[in-house]
Amino acid sequence: MPKRILVGTVVSDKTDKTVVVKVERKVKHPLYGKIIRRSKKYHAHDEANAFKTGETVRIEETAPISKLKTWKVIDRVQAGKGTALEADV
Repeated sequence: MPKRILVGTVVSDKTDKTVVVKVERKVKHPLYGKIIRRSKKYHAHDEANAFKTGETVRIEETAPISKLKTWKVIDRVQAGKGTALEADV
């Protein structure tokens, strides 16, 4: 079975080797038909403590690492607003 990959925003990086990622999805209301946003938070493993709050990251499903962690961060999709990325010139 393939591993699920989700894209979300880091909302907390306070714990050691763990980040909390908020994943938003848009669904259609069953009765009224309006598009509404639903979100869920996932605890993801960040071995090097490299990801900070506000960054957009991709997370991948893994075997359970701890009670709450069953995801790990693959890579950074986009830096946060207060973060500078080094450019290859």
